[in-house]
Amino acid sequence: MSTAVAEEKKTKLNQVEQLKKFTKVVADTADFESMKEFKPEDATTNPSLVYAATQKQQYGHLLDEVLKDRKNSGLSGQQQIEDICDHLLVQFGTDILEIVPGRVSTETDARLSYDVEGSINKARRLVKLYKDCKIPRERVLIKIASTWEGLKAAEQLQKEGIFCNLTLMFSLPQAVRAAEAKVQLISPFVGRIYDWYKAHEKRDYIGPEDPGVQSVTEIYTYYKKFGIPTEVMGASFRNTGQIRELAGCDCLTISPELMEELAKSTDPIERKLTLEKAEASKIDTLKLDEKKFRWLLNDDAMAYEKTGEGIRKFAADVVKLEKFVSSKL
Repeated sequence: MSTAVAEEKKTKLNQVEQLKKFTKVVADTADFESMKEFKPEDATTNPSLVYAATQKQQYGHLLDEVLKDRKNSGLSGQQQIEDICDHLLVQFGTDILEIVPGRVSTETDARLSYDVEGSINKARRLVKLYKDCKIPRERVLIKIASTWEGLKAAEQLQKEGIFCNLTLMFSLPQAVRAAEAKVQLISPFVGRIYDWYKAHEKRDYIGPEDPGVQSVTEIYTYYKKFGIPTEVMGASFRNTGQIRELAGCDCLTISPELMEELAKSTDPIERKLTLEKAEASKIDTLKLDEKKFRWLLNDDAMAYEKTGEGIRKFAADVVKLEKFVSSKL
């Protein structure tokens, strides 16, 4: 190989590095090592990812430290277990913030998805625990499900200066309501939309025809067309093709496996989502009240089913984490 060819290979950016030029790359994991490797700006976690991490030998000490720290809390039963889980989520988040320069998303309990006050209280508690760890609130995003109640809770929290990430988002009405609530960031799910259509239509989708890609593109276009400052973060990817189709989105949260795949390729990535394209689009504003929001969500079988299923799955993982903590007491 000539020196010139060798130099050219060396200077070619891989697809993660290319993506970072027009999209904020966010790690979708609780695995510190992969964050050190790919250097994302932000990170997202949830009880499922934290539970998976606690099963690995290298992270077992985090739970041990929390158990030791909280043994004299004076709490017992379910209260004690919830207290330990909250501290564990914040411990992971705090350690992640030593690696990433930006923000970490920490999830409220999915069992509170239809409980406005419960969601608000849990978010306040998590932010207070971060504050106790000397973490400023602007480095923390509280993840709440995109139900009507979750959106109401987020609206109140944003007024208090607690930044929210609306997760389990599958439709434009959910995104429009989040914009009205002035939330900091939304996480529309690509892969789970793709899963639903693949199962129901009994066919595969690639490139721009992918319904998950189309959903995020629609939301991004709406936000940019109407000057909505809420950040759009594509989430829940099944393959790197979906990520490449959303290059240019404000943020994309990517698993270590897909990050690794992107890092192995130096093929050029083209920016697909742009402000100019969005501003030139012909779309109308969507006016929502509670009745219309609930009807439109119900009328979209995929969004309705996937929101409910996602809440059930996240809630099951909270229970799994609690059982694991309980077994260690």
